[in-house]
Amino acid sequence: MINDKFVILGFLIQLGGLLIYVKETLAGRAKPNRVSWFLWFLAPMIAFAAELDKGVGLQALMTFSVGFGPAMVLLASFYSKKAYWKLKTTDYLCGLLSLLGLALWLIFNQGNLAIALSIAADLAAGAPTLVKSYYHPETESAAAYTVAIVNSGITLLTIKVWSLANYGFPIYIFIINITFVILIKYKFGLRLQTSVK
Repeated sequence: MINDKFVILGFLIQLGGLLIYVKETLAGRAKPNRVSWFLWFLAPMIAFAAELDKGVGLQALMTFSVGFGPAMVLLASFYSKKAYWKLKTTDYLCGLLSLLGLALWLIFNQGNLAIALSIAADLAAGAPTLVKSYYHPETESAAAYTVAIVNSGITLLTIKVWSLANYGFPIYIFIINITFVILIKYKFGLRLQTSVK
């Protein structure tokens, strides 16, 4: 276990990686799925509020950073006309499922349930980008996802009390971002498609 203050380092690393993604979005090399990135902003901010409510300390900064960064990417996607990714019906369906999860949190207003529903909502929000990363990894940048692995990994190393409120969102972020990096950087989806043909 490392000192809690390392979470600040994780936050700064996450911010640096997301600034790279913002730069690639502005240049039109990255084409973020706006449904995913909007909900990736919203769900973590709700989880962040729930973590604060449950008394999670400095580790909640990781959850905040996971929501703050997507807000920057989303804004950049509207600024750059080359960064547009055409949304499909499935994107909107995943967005609706994500919003449903967030609505359930508001209805039940329970801290641990809010975190679990925020994870489910975040996963539903990420589904369109997972599919896009599988079929079109060239439209994504592994930088933001790589730094999220580092950020969540650092946060996990600082946890002293292993409760859902403390580890739920960081573990989820760690796993989902490893998946993104494998799909984007190593073009796993394209390799699998090629080997099947």
